[in-house]
Amino acid sequence: MKARIHAAAMTLLLVTSGCSAGSSATVAKDPGTLAIGYTAEPANFDFTRTDGAAIPQALLYNVYEGLVKLDADAKIVPLLAESWTVSGDGKTYDFKLRKNAKFSNGAPFTAEDVKFSLMRVKTDWTVSIKSTMDVVDRVDVVAPDHARVVLTKPSNGWLFSLTSRLGAMFSPTGVADLANKPVGTGPYTVSSRRRGDSIVLKRNPDYWGTQPAYSTVVLKYIKDPTALNNALLSNGIDVISAITVPDSIPQFQSDDRFTVVEGTTNSEVTLAFNNARPPLNDVRVRRALSYAIDRKALLDTAWAGRGTLIGSMVPPTDPWYEDLSNAYSFDPAKAKALLAEAGLFQSGRATPSLRLRIPNLPYAVSAAQVVASQLADVGVTVTIEPLDFPAVWLKQVFTDHDYDLSIIQHVEARDIVTFGKPKYYWGYDGEDVQQELAKADAGTPQEQIDAMRHVARRLSEDAAADWLFLFPNVIVAKNKVTGFVRNQVSESFDLTGLAPR
Repeated sequence: MKARIHAAAMTLLLVTSGCSAGSSATVAKDPGTLAIGYTAEPANFDFTRTDGAAIPQALLYNVYEGLVKLDADAKIVPLLAESWTVSGDGKTYDFKLRKNAKFSNGAPFTAEDVKFSLMRVKTDWTVSIKSTMDVVDRVDVVAPDHARVVLTKPSNGWLFSLTSRLGAMFSPTGVADLANKPVGTGPYTVSSRRRGDSIVLKRNPDYWGTQPAYSTVVLKYIKDPTALNNALLSNGIDVISAITVPDSIPQFQSDDRFTVVEGTTNSEVTLAFNNARPPLNDVRVRRALSYAIDRKALLDTAWAGRGTLIGSMVPPTDPWYEDLSNAYSFDPAKAKALLAEAGLFQSGRATPSLRLRIPNLPYAVSAAQVVASQLADVGVTVTIEPLDFPAVWLKQVFTDHDYDLSIIQHVEARDIVTFGKPKYYWGYDGEDVQQELAKADAGTPQEQIDAMRHVARRLSEDAAADWLFLFPNVIVAKNKVTGFVRNQVSESFDLTGLAPR
């Protein structure tokens, strides 16, 4: 999801957020400063109006907090809410709030802010996931430290959604310029930003909770994977948040200066089909493409065999996970037969040709080359079109739906629910899936598991997409840095547990 230009070679524009223009993003030798390398840079700081994972990765749990969060085991735990209770009918949530929390602009955090924040999702947010908050009927301010949320119907997914950016708490006095000046209750504040280079976070001296170990964290954005690795090797940064080129992992594993943390993620690397556009509105064509792709060979090529073949939009950390990776075993002959049955062959080749529009990120570029080659083997012509990420890909593919195929890493937890939204960029409109998703959200825990498994199986039967592999979580850090979470289960790269050894 990026242009391959080393950030150090770019002309930099400094955007300040309540700091002097002289603030520097240079990595200091101060032991209180931590520098972390990332590849996907936020377009701005406003995740209420800008889709994509880069903003919550940087700001959620670090600058913005919600009532609850996910811990390392993907369990919902208290954050700004000390505790909560749920009514017998599952529609009323009473949250007991922390009394000593306040926003970085000095405003106290109260139940009024809970009401403002949750209702604002319904009225002011524009990003695709905002509909998750539609189930909220009202928010009552029972007392300054007591907020009551009343839902229109029981929802198993609603509290979980509060662990994401949707649950971020805002102050009415802090939303005037969200794109440039985030105002949250978290342990850090945004000190400065150099576009194309870095974001500097500073410890919030008035934070209500335990102060983070590092007083300054520099989020360094380096698009080129080789340059990112070299930055760690040459002491330009202390941590690589996620390795983007797997061939480099052994080099760090054999170097006793570094620790390599390997785990899993929620991130399904998906070959998206535009279900609403011919010829991919024909299930036979979608199934044919699925049979034509050797996902094991793709994983070996694109990510050196690291990752998990899953065959669905459900990672193993979800309660309703089933291994559907063999639903479309590699079968080029079956792929050709289905394409012929769909009437696509002329003179031994499928027509029309398909545009594979991808973010220009290493994993997508590598995977796209394999996909194009394997589809060519069954007579399908594919044109690869790399797009700058996030801006161009989000606009042309995600928003305008101008694509046939795409390859993208979907990082949001439990995002299988997006297939219940016909206007989402998949273009998938399955009434059965919509009904089962509604049943899962309103049912008992076991009914939720059963319904969600039905959804995953139905999407597989419909070949609504082709799930290539589950992205691994591979962090590389200097040995002096500890506290990393092995499995990436939330949208946030949570800085609060990191500490010097």
